[in-house]
Amino acid sequence: VQLVESGGGLVQVGGSLTLSCAASGFTSEDYAIHWFRQAPGKEREGVSCISMRDGARYYANSVKGRFTIVKDNAKSTVSLQMNRLKPEDAAVYYCAADTYYYCAAERNTEYHMEYWAKGTLVTVSS
Repeated sequence: VQLVESGGGLVQVGGSLTLSCAASGFTSEDYAIHWFRQAPGKEREGVSCISMRDGARYYANSVKGRFTIVKDNAKSTVSLQMNRLKPEDAAVYYCAADTYYYCAAERNTEYHMEYWAKGTLVTVSS
């Protein structure tokens, strides 16, 4: 299994950015894609997830209403659309895969992830 991210970069406060995660190597849709982020000096935190099987979504409270997670099963790709970005959204963002399809808050932890992408930097300037 391989996960490849794209889309990080520099954006102004209030702006938008879309991250993508392309998955390969899965033989079925029984997995979930999760997004995490890690700001300098802080622990990695869960941001969002989506089940590739049933489309269930989860958002952390800090991004709810501003971020949207979307899947494209035909391309095995998940996008994280980030709107109204704040300085506190600046971080390295990682997509990860849980081989259990269920997406919920309790699964959006590092412990449950089996595969990770390398991370992409999001910088928010004021």
